[in-house]
This record gives sequence, C-alpha cells and structure tokens, in this order.
Amino acid sequence: MYSEKVMDHFNNPRNVGEIENASGVGTVGNAKCGDIMRMYLDIDENGIIQDCKFKTFGCGAAVATSSMATELVKGKTIREALEVTNKAVMEALDGLPPVKVHCSLLAEEAIHAALWDYAQKNGITIEGLSKPKSDISEGEEEEDY
Repeated sequence: MYSEKVMDHFNNPRNVGEIENASGVGTVGNAKCGDIMRMYLDIDENGIIQDCKFKTFGCGAAVATSSMATELVKGKTIREALEVTNKAVMEALDGLPPVKVHCSLLAEEAIHAALWDYAQKNGITIEGLSKPKSDISEGEEEEDY
C-alpha cells in the first residue's frame, strides 16, 4: 500500500513542467520498468537551486518520487542537492513498497544527471559527482518489477 504522502504527490504533483534555458537538465530511465524521468534545474550564480521542475513518464510511484525530489532540492545548494539520496526521498514520502524502491533511485539519479549537465555546461567539477547512468537498471541483478 502507498502512504498518504505518496498518494498526495501522485494526485497533486509539485513542480511539473520544464524550465526554459535550464542550468542543468538530466534524463534517466529504467528499461526494465519503462519509467523515464527528466529533471530541470535553475541554479543561480551562488550555486543555489532557485527552481526545479520535472517531467516523468511512469507509474504513480515514479511521479510521486519526482515530485518529492524537486521539493527536496529547491532552495538548496549544489552540495546539499547532491546529498539528496533515494533513501531521503523515500523517507520524505513515508516509505515505498519494496517493488517501487527503484523509483526513488530514479529520482536520485535524475538530480545527479541534471547536476552533471550543469557542471558540463559550466566547465566545472562537482566533487563527489560521477557521470550518471542513463539507465538505472544497468549493472543491476535481474529483478521482477
């Protein structure tokens, strides 16, 4: 069963859409379940995330984790956004069923992919950030979703 917070973020997702001329855009997916998540970041000259939007094609949990992830990084520094983990997303949503944990991983990777794009566009290195996978199922053991 889904928590009330998951249902709220699915039924009333926050920050849906695109940011024109975004500072960073990251797109990730999971080929096994078909979810695709795109995250847009607007980062100011002080490295603060002023706005964050998303577009997700996927299940309710994918929409809810995308929505929560945008809420968690808005107003944060690049370093703070980098520290938003899938566990933090799940905790903020009061948990996810085990078969939907991959959705929170997708949200974490989408943030990282958008930060990677920002770093590439600005010719900078963000300590602790490695090139994200475009498909989070890469290297995973076979699982049934």
